[in-house]
Amino acid sequence: MGGHRPLRSRRLFVGLLIGVVLGLVANRFGSGTAMAETAVAAAEVVGNLFLRLLFVMVVPLVVSALALAVAEIGDLGKLGRLGLATLGMTVLLSGSAVIVGIGLSNLIRPGDAIAAARGGGDGGAGEAAEAETERLLAQTTGIKKIRQIIIDMIPQNPLQEMAGAIDGSSKGNGMLAVMVFALLLGAAIAARPVECRPLVGWLEAWNAVAMTVIGWGMALAPLGAGCLVFATVARLGLDALLSLFWFAFTVLAGFAIQFLLVYPAVLLAMSPFRPLDFFRRSAEAMQIAFGTSSSNATLPTALKVAEHDLGLRRDASRFVLTVGATGNQNGTALFEGVVVLFLAQVFGVSLTSGQQVQVVLMSMLAGIGTAGVPGGSLPLVAVIAQSVGVPAEGIGLILGVDRVLDMCRTVLNVTGDLVVAACVAGSDESHGRVHGNS
Repeated sequence: MGGHRPLRSRRLFVGLLIGVVLGLVANRFGSGTAMAETAVAAAEVVGNLFLRLLFVMVVPLVVSALALAVAEIGDLGKLGRLGLATLGMTVLLSGSAVIVGIGLSNLIRPGDAIAAARGGGDGGAGEAAEAETERLLAQTTGIKKIRQIIIDMIPQNPLQEMAGAIDGSSKGNGMLAVMVFALLLGAAIAARPVECRPLVGWLEAWNAVAMTVIGWGMALAPLGAGCLVFATVARLGLDALLSLFWFAFTVLAGFAIQFLLVYPAVLLAMSPFRPLDFFRRSAEAMQIAFGTSSSNATLPTALKVAEHDLGLRRDASRFVLTVGATGNQNGTALFEGVVVLFLAQVFGVSLTSGQQVQVVLMSMLAGIGTAGVPGGSLPLVAVIAQSVGVPAEGIGLILGVDRVLDMCRTVLNVTGDLVVAACVAGSDESHGRVHGNS
């Protein structure tokens, strides 16, 4: 199996590269033509079918993987230590990411150029951007208070939460509530192992089914991810990115610092892996993250990479990665911090040091609560902006480049999950297997 993975990773990279090149060609020479629109529409159909094959089994995979991981750990004390270690790593990486983003925003000040050129109230966002901004602001009215979020962590109706976990239509906390249910299920199985053997077999069967269906979807990964990238680039081209060059540069520079400096430092200090070896082994998960822009859709690949390519203990990697797909999104946290300061600069809102600390803390919390789907961070960006007096309607300014940046921040999110898994497994008393495979 291991011999086929580098080949599959190369095919996926080639598929993404072809998608980018063809998208640029279509945007440059065929923009607005019927042929180009037909090609983009066809690519979106293929790309969305690929996504559906991944999404269709996300909820069964999350429930079975997390419950089985907790059941395999068995000792609730050990589970608590694993949870605390995961939480500590999440706070460390998310905190460093937001601080990097805020620091770069203050240094580069990407919003000043647009503030100088802005003539109208919409800053050139356009009618489509205004409509999308209104939709995002409408979503923020449903943002719950912390007290209710804590209550909703335990689902009143687990099936209802599962039904709305992917599209955000759930009554409570969606995927977070589903994960809490799976944790309770696994803990109960660990407490009554003999009586629950049939349930363990049932969960193992569901896990096998989910991984099989997802395997079928992954066979389409080079084509499906390539089509998704093609459609995005064909619609946007380079013009949208160039019009917001300094904003995009600030975000990408923050991603690069987190990816190339913070992650390697953490890996060297807390894991048995050498950074280059770790990144090489994790390449397939990064490529799927880039193509799908979804931590949830990438979860199956991340689980395979952790177990087969990185050689991490299955119980630790299942627990950390399943929780991390929603709870450890430091790329999203970094992005949200940069956006808020960017909009403050655009609208001439001077944020005090205390308000910037508030942005750091709220971005960390928002990164934990953001849905692991494309565009899931934008409603929470509006909430953070409004909390410090920044006009949230300015989100329309960044919509043109958000999809491209979303692809990049998802790579950071997924890689961060794998870094946490490597560090937590590496700190466990039985991590000899990790050393043996690295």
